[in-house]
Amino acid sequence: MKKQLLLVFCFVNFTVSCAFSQTNILSTNAAAELVMQGNYAPAAYQASVVIKDPTVISNDILARVSPDSLHAYLEVLRTFKNRNSASDTMSATRGIGAARSWIYSKFQQFSSQNENRLLASYLQFDQAICTMGRHKNVMAVLPGTDTADKSIIIIEAHMDSRCADVCDTACLAEGMEDNGSGTALVMELARVMSKYSFNHTIVFTTVTAEEQGLDGSIAFAKYVQQKGIKVKAALNNDVIGGIICGKTSSPPSCPGLNNIDSTQVRLFSFGGFNSFHKGLSRYIKLEYKEMIFPHAAVPMTVTIMSAEDRTGRSGDHIPFRQFGYPAMRFTSANEHGDANVTAAGYDDRQHTSADVLGVDTDGDTILDSFFVDFNYLARNTVINGNAAAMIALSPVTPDFVVNGWNPNRVDVQITDQKQYNSYRVGVRTTSNDWDSVYTINGGYSLSIPVATGPYIISVASVDDKGVESLFSREWMVVTGVDKTAAQQNLDLLQNRPNPADEATIISVKVNNFFSYKEAFISITDIAGKEVKRIPIVLKPGVNEVLYDHGYNMAGTYIYTLVVDGKQQQSKKMQFIN
Repeated sequence: MKKQLLLVFCFVNFTVSCAFSQTNILSTNAAAELVMQGNYAPAAYQASVVIKDPTVISNDILARVSPDSLHAYLEVLRTFKNRNSASDTMSATRGIGAARSWIYSKFQQFSSQNENRLLASYLQFDQAICTMGRHKNVMAVLPGTDTADKSIIIIEAHMDSRCADVCDTACLAEGMEDNGSGTALVMELARVMSKYSFNHTIVFTTVTAEEQGLDGSIAFAKYVQQKGIKVKAALNNDVIGGIICGKTSSPPSCPGLNNIDSTQVRLFSFGGFNSFHKGLSRYIKLEYKEMIFPHAAVPMTVTIMSAEDRTGRSGDHIPFRQFGYPAMRFTSANEHGDANVTAAGYDDRQHTSADVLGVDTDGDTILDSFFVDFNYLARNTVINGNAAAMIALSPVTPDFVVNGWNPNRVDVQITDQKQYNSYRVGVRTTSNDWDSVYTINGGYSLSIPVATGPYIISVASVDDKGVESLFSREWMVVTGVDKTAAQQNLDLLQNRPNPADEATIISVKVNNFFSYKEAFISITDIAGKEVKRIPIVLKPGVNEVLYDHGYNMAGTYIYTLVVDGKQQQSKKMQFIN
């Protein structure tokens, strides 16, 4: 694991950063560290009025998240001019030092408004990044009420900004979309959610040095591993408040210049079959659909993306995933640029001095046209807060088996954590999302009607308040297969999602071990011209590759499994705009 991280995050230019040169990682608040480790007395942080009902909390988050508050945070963040991770740490008005001090003071203010239950802290670490040797994330820790399961939930965003030169500390770098928007979101949730009580501890954090190589989040992921802190979920927010499409945008993203999308948010996460990260994204969407959507004045489309991040890009959820913790990323539907600032003619805002809050169109020195949409940012804040709240209240995830199946039904049996009265069973086929979610009441088994598979199944516990656990591992069932096909060792499965936008996951199920020299997936257009060849390793179980077709590239294609020069099976897939 460390070798993999080293290869991913260490740069040739060591004056910028190298992930594992980090030393002396520590929390400046010993009490906050003990809480994150689960070594504390919950009664010491108990609210005088305990608000723990999931429906009350969900409705309250929807009502209390304020576009005006988000706007106000961004107005202050822009005054620091440049939040590069190596910028001024001594000034009270400019640079990363002033920004993190202000965020810390706001966390303290939110704590004082809520019986001092929110523990503000810095996560300090030493690392040579540009010209700076010491760096600080800012954290606010809300203690959980139950230490039986000591796992925490992390809501994060990076607070640093940049211009074209990754180490430029003199330029104007307000960084409003990237990533003042995420920073404001985390701050608003700390304000709103510190009023409530949750079983699990929640950590609100703004990290530094994302722009130099995800260094602040790597330090946090490394810290929790070193301290034995369990992470139930990490929700990363990056470029989450803009609604305007630029000329360029890292695919998969917006269709063209000045396209507007204020009602969709993208959830990026790693993997396909049996990915706890994709499962986390599905859970977030389910909780929005069932708890927020019925009451939302402006309904949102929550899109579960196939890839872990935009093509060629990365974010602060990735270190947590690489350390083995469930993690995902929220990102706006539209981005203003692909950050390729050295490309000829690049004039989009991302990673430039133009990433500002807005413009003054009438000359009265007051911004009146904004690049961050505060109402859109508030809707995304609610989706985050609702999901984090349900995870922080959630019961234990169960396990299950499939007892039998035929072309008409699948029988699911809960085998572990049988203390609950209800369970939910998620079933999906060709999508990243569930096609159906069934409920088991008063028992531990359910027969699910099916047709031709494959079907991918996972389960969740439901407590007496109606809160689902995170969903379990997945089980794949191939139904409706005739005897000849069932006897084959290799099953080329239907790609997911299908139809797809820019990327799709192609899977091969291997029933038994066999020897071979070379295997790949051949992608051809409808005329038979090969457009891509993707190597695949075939081991017993489900083996997957991600095919990134590219955004705005519609059409029908054929994918074929080829083993040692012989075509095994082929299927069709579709891409739509």
